Amino acid sequence: MKLRTTVAVLLSLSGPLAAAAGPEPFTVPDYVAPRVVELQAKTVQVYDAPEADQGVAADATHFYAIDNTVIAQYAIDSGALVTRWAGPAKGLIRHLNSCFVEGTTLWCANSNYSLTPMGSSVERFDTTSMRHAGSHSLGLMDEGSLTWFGRLGAGWIAGFAHYDGNGGSGFKDHRYASVVRFDEQWRRNGGWLMPESVLQRMAPHAASGGAIGPDGLLYLLGHDRPEMYVVAKPNMGPTLIHLATISLEAEGQAFCWAPGDAREIYSIDRRRKRVRRIALPDIATLPEDATRFSAR
Repeated sequence: MKLRTTVAVLLSLSGPLAAAAGPEPFTVPDYVAPRVVELQAKTVQVYDAPEADQGVAADATHFYAIDNTVIAQYAIDSGALVTRWAGPAKGLIRHLNSCFVEGTTLWCANSNYSLTPMGSSVERFDTTSMRHAGSHSLGLMDEGSLTWFGRLGAGWIAGFAHYDGNGGSGFKDHRYASVVRFDEQWRRNGGWLMPESVLQRMAPHAASGGAIGPDGLLYLLGHDRPEMYVVAKPNMGPTLIHLATISLEAEGQAFCWAPGDAREIYSIDRRRKRVRRIALPDIATLPEDATRFSAR
């Protein structure tokens, strides 16, 4: 009798009570990227500059229109040409792209585009004499072709391009373009992939210009579209976060931030051979999975 009672109790416990003790089903949701904000910039000044083909840099008194092996210095107040530096076409300096000014030094990204294998160098010019002042060769890098760079902390942040077709390596297309972080001696210590939404807009090319803004976000211009992409660091993972796309009167290429506190850039209109000073809208807030690179 006692054995029958024990079996009966065990059978009753193995039914609904045992099933209720198991874990609830759990579903992992897919990641949803933050909404990309669409914004509009405003042109505030326009200059004619026949050398404005690859990019532009600026300091407080001059802007520098760039075209492969030519840098033309113009006065900001009058728009008048002051002087030029010019190297031979297809020479030791082949493809100057993005530049920026620190003190009396103009720093420029140079590559051997459209040759392969891709090789790059950092070139310096003295803005007082407009003479070449120094060079640091990066040589051949798996990252691709250097198109832009700037200061980040005690080191550097730089953009590297891969291309479909002309100038491409053949085994890496535009999707391999990336942003890389280096220490002061140009030793790699980090990097990020481009977000898919930006890659699609820049295809079959890559970012021709890039710079961290006064808000600590990274601003990018592609090769030909009249729009700028604003990206942030991810809080985790290797891919940058696309925050905003800004429509503006600049068909891609290299740009620079205007000196001072205003949210203004200098950019080029390469078809019309013009340099434009453009005021950019604010980026209001960041999503919780994004963070800033730094603040100027």
